[in-house]
Amino acid sequence: MTTTIKNDRRTILGWAMYDWANSAYITTAGAIIAAFFTGTIVPEVVDEKTGELVSRYWGMSGETLWAAVVSVGALLLFLGMPVLGAVADYTSAKRRFLTFFAMVGAFFTIAVPFAPDGAVPLFLILFLFSQVGFVAANVFYDGFLLNITTDDTIDRVSSKGFAFGYIGGGLYVLLALVLILLSGDDSVTGLSETGAARIAIAGAGIWWIGFTIFSIRRLPEVGEAEPIPEDMARMPNWVAYTRIGFSRTIDTGKKLLKFKHVVLFVVAYMFYNDGTQTVIGVSGAYAEDTLNLETEVIIVTFLIVQFVAFFGALFFGRLADKIGAKRAIIVSLFIWMGIAVAGYLLPSETVPEATKGTATLLYLLAVVIGFVLGGVQALSRSLFGSMIPEEASAEFYGFFSVFSKFSAIWGPLVFAIVSGITGSGRPAILSIIFFFLVGTILLFKVDVEEARDSRDRWHFEGARTIVE
Repeated sequence: MTTTIKNDRRTILGWAMYDWANSAYITTAGAIIAAFFTGTIVPEVVDEKTGELVSRYWGMSGETLWAAVVSVGALLLFLGMPVLGAVADYTSAKRRFLTFFAMVGAFFTIAVPFAPDGAVPLFLILFLFSQVGFVAANVFYDGFLLNITTDDTIDRVSSKGFAFGYIGGGLYVLLALVLILLSGDDSVTGLSETGAARIAIAGAGIWWIGFTIFSIRRLPEVGEAEPIPEDMARMPNWVAYTRIGFSRTIDTGKKLLKFKHVVLFVVAYMFYNDGTQTVIGVSGAYAEDTLNLETEVIIVTFLIVQFVAFFGALFFGRLADKIGAKRAIIVSLFIWMGIAVAGYLLPSETVPEATKGTATLLYLLAVVIGFVLGGVQALSRSLFGSMIPEEASAEFYGFFSVFSKFSAIWGPLVFAIVSGITGSGRPAILSIIFFFLVGTILLFKVDVEEARDSRDRWHFEGARTIVE
């Protein structure tokens, strides 16, 4: 095995390019897949009360179904991530795990658009597997951050990764938008809008694969694999590593509770991340189902978010250098609360000629969202990274992913419940403020320096976790 050189420019470029690679998928999921699901895959039925055609399946709207499946995906990933992280640290195989799960996610993304119209269960299953690949690969991607940076560069490098992701995702969705705009009955391409959307979704998986290969070639494995303990030597390797992963994860989880400020930060992150992930996860469906906007408007909105977020991520990385990552995150959270209120107040348009007013307001809101999106994500990742031991980075980012996915269950679930009860996504989007508010209050109480000083108390011997 080779050891990554900290602050090495070629290694950092390779690491940041993986964000470029997978952002085509996550941006397409929000800008195209969500709206494609609610507008095409979910069948239209006659509403018994109004007599109008509405999109329904299992008695639920497409918007409610989408929010529910995002919650289910988060639940599926809840327990496995720290165990996989522990195994990756033990075997020094973060690069191999990253490659495997990235390819799984990408191949299922390519499969998603092959689900025919009305095949709601098949579409959701394929999308869930693509989500599993995306989230799992990110655990090992994040785990590299501590190996390639130092405390004085971690905020900027983390922000650079997100900035690359926003540009990569934005460029891909721009290409997808051009394809969709050139589609239609009288188009030169001969593609229907639905056919163009299917090609755009599959293309995100191809983009993901291609740039992952570029990234992986510049990311060496880090450290040396530890030998299997003698009491497990006769077991098949996969059984031994699974036991090691579970043992160390349980051991680490118990001892993590002794670190007050690390835990307090994680709990704060759980709340405010729930808010941001809910906005990201349901915004496409909300714009299509509640605001009655066309797919093209939704895609343009996501493009604005992507390109503005590039500058926002870099800005907040510099801001963190001046006022600290914690304070910079708090600034962004107050802005997020205002975004939720603005989303609630956006007017709904049903007449095609009148959608320009709502679309313009949505574009302005997208500028603000893009500006703060990169800041809260990049700085949360780097702030947590500055509090944890480097030799167990994948395991700890596995825990971080668990807390992130556990929190991401509740926001979409609350959104689905509120929108289901009220029959509208409008009050549901307003309910997200609760998560931002609680997260901000808890973050104020975190002593960052004390949390960073606690890193030296961690030691790892085989499957055991030792705290001084």
